[in-house]
Amino acid sequence: MVDGAKIKEIEPYCQGLKAVWSPHTGIVDWGLVTQYYGEDFKSLGGEIHLNFEVKDFKVAQESKVKAVAANKKGIQVTASNGQSVRCRYVLTCGGLQSDRLAELSGCSREPRIVPFRGEYLLLNPAKSHLVKGNIYPVPDPRFPFLGVHFTPRIDGSVWLGPNAVLALKREGYSWGDINLRDLADSLSYRGFQKLALKYASFGVQEIVRSAFVGLAVKELQKYIPQVQASDISRASWGPCSSSWC
Repeated sequence: MVDGAKIKEIEPYCQGLKAVWSPHTGIVDWGLVTQYYGEDFKSLGGEIHLNFEVKDFKVAQESKVKAVAANKKGIQVTASNGQSVRCRYVLTCGGLQSDRLAELSGCSREPRIVPFRGEYLLLNPAKSHLVKGNIYPVPDPRFPFLGVHFTPRIDGSVWLGPNAVLALKREGYSWGDINLRDLADSLSYRGFQKLALKYASFGVQEIVRSAFVGLAVKELQKYIPQVQASDISRASWGPCSSSWC
């Protein structure tokens, strides 16, 4: 735990009363990490099938025979394009589609996936000197989301944000990404309805902040007053891992 004077030593442009300092926190490019996981997997004999939208799990016919050899592959996973993979075991770990994969494999869909999109802003590169490391707010226990923070990236850019808005599609990275099935799935889910009612005002604020970038400046200036509206711009997104954003 450090006081305001120590904050200034660590982050000269940041203001605060107290902070938790984590000097060994690192920055990771998780997209690159995932690529290397894939290379390691393939080097050990694994196969990676991309654009393989799973539509069905079933026990392969030969597995129903008692005399089947112990090493016989017995589960068939079928994709929407007609391709299939046979294996002895299946571990479903599908991120934003994990609840649907669970249901396809015969398990419960609970807890249900409700996609929220975190929209980040970019700090003008000329102002990147204002941020030395990760600057995060103290979480507000009344709300389920963290709030805006400053995140330096490996490429030298600095992300500001995010907000938290309901995505209109499971892989929805902008307001123009809409899937009626995904949206109906979210809106009809009782868990989401309870969340929306409990945090209605907070949710509206997040949507307004999404529409008007300048409103985020007030939140950012609580930590670094030198940040101005002219210093920020919208980030352009493509499909990315999220984890959670």
